[in-house]
Amino acid sequence: MFNRISNSWELVKASARVLQADKELLIFPIISSAALILVSITFFVPSLISGFFDSIFLAGNQVLGALVAFAFYVSQYLVITYFNTALVGAALIRLRGGDPTVSDGFEIANRNLFNIIGYALIAATVGMILRWLSERSNALGRLVIGLVGLAWNLATFLAVPVLAAEGVGPIDAVKRSAQMLKKTWGEQIVGNFGLGAIFGFAYFLLIILGFGSLGLMLAAGLPIALIIILAVVVVIALVLLGLVNSTLQGIYTAALYQYASGEAADTFFDSNIIEHAFREKGTKRISL
Repeated sequence: MFNRISNSWELVKASARVLQADKELLIFPIISSAALILVSITFFVPSLISGFFDSIFLAGNQVLGALVAFAFYVSQYLVITYFNTALVGAALIRLRGGDPTVSDGFEIANRNLFNIIGYALIAATVGMILRWLSERSNALGRLVIGLVGLAWNLATFLAVPVLAAEGVGPIDAVKRSAQMLKKTWGEQIVGNFGLGAIFGFAYFLLIILGFGSLGLMLAAGLPIALIIILAVVVVIALVLLGLVNSTLQGIYTAALYQYASGEAADTFFDSNIIEHAFREKGTKRISL
């Protein structure tokens, strides 16, 4: 377990070095966030204005409601998967010693667009089924379904880098990711927990300091203009922190995929974790 923690920390540091070398990777989560907001507006604003949702609930038309929800799920997953594929694809180029551009990432995503659509359909279907079952289960059932959802997330954690690097179909990407789970589950859990803990603490500290300062300024009766400026700065800092978090999460999946494949560049990885990647005592390193 300590070996997995050490490997995970090396992968997190490698991800940070990739982001330091290619700060333009932040563009992908920026555009992705904007696209998600646009999708939400496209679905909900016209529907609210026209009273579409009210008509669904009043008529009790669960089938139509489910279809609308499924379309929204698919749209969300499609946006997320598309931009994550672009981000991971660009990160993989850097990890392999190249110098990626934003257009390189989009080219990879566009090349795998049909596979991305297929994966979004699969992910949305699984998400809808798990949500439907959870809403109709008792506390124990919801716990079991939550564990099933966790297992699904772990099994598909490397599906996006598989799509970006290997160009396989969505079903094969899920299978390949699940196969790699047997070797990377510890790094997945520890790495995500580590990144979550780091950024969770950073969010907490920023909120306490930022909004604490706002409260002190209000109590001191300082000019409202200064208070507004500080509030804007705090909000911008929170947004930037979220973008860095999303970018590092995407790079980390690429780094973990490279680690699992045993082909990572020494520029970003400690050569020891590649040399000993998935090596059992008395056996040779497994080549994927």
